Amino acid sequence: MSKICITSRGEDLQSEVDPRFGRCAYFIIADTESGECEAVRNPNIDSSGGAGIQSGQLIAEKGVKSVLTGNVGPNAYQTLNAAGVSIITGVSGKVREVIEKYKNGKFQSTDGPSVDSHFGMGK
Repeated sequence: MSKICITSRGEDLQSEVDPRFGRCAYFIIADTESGECEAVRNPNIDSSGGAGIQSGQLIAEKGVKSVLTGNVGPNAYQTLNAAGVSIITGVSGKVREVIEKYKNGKFQSTDGPSVDSHFGMGK
C-alpha cells in the first residue's frame, strides 16, 4: 500500500491543489495502488501558530509516504522529514491530475522548506 497526501482547496479529486501545507483546507489521502481516497478537513487551518507541525503530525499518523503541496515551511518540513515522509513542493492543478503525475514518476522530493515560517497565515 502506498499512501500519498495532496493539499487541497476542496474535498474531492476535481479540487485544486492548495498551495499551503499547514493551513490548507483539506488533505486528500490517496492510496496509489487501490485508488481509494479520503478527504480530511484540516483542523489547523485557523491555528494561530504551530499549524505546520500539527498538520505534519496528523499526516504522519495517517501512514503517508509522500506529501504533495505548493509550499512547505521549515517546521512542517522538519516534522514530516523526521517521520520519514518525503515532501514534494511546487505542485499545482487538480488533485486527480497530481495523483496521476505522481504515479507516473513526474515529481521529485524537495530537500528543504520552500517558504519561511508563517507563510500562508494571511487569508
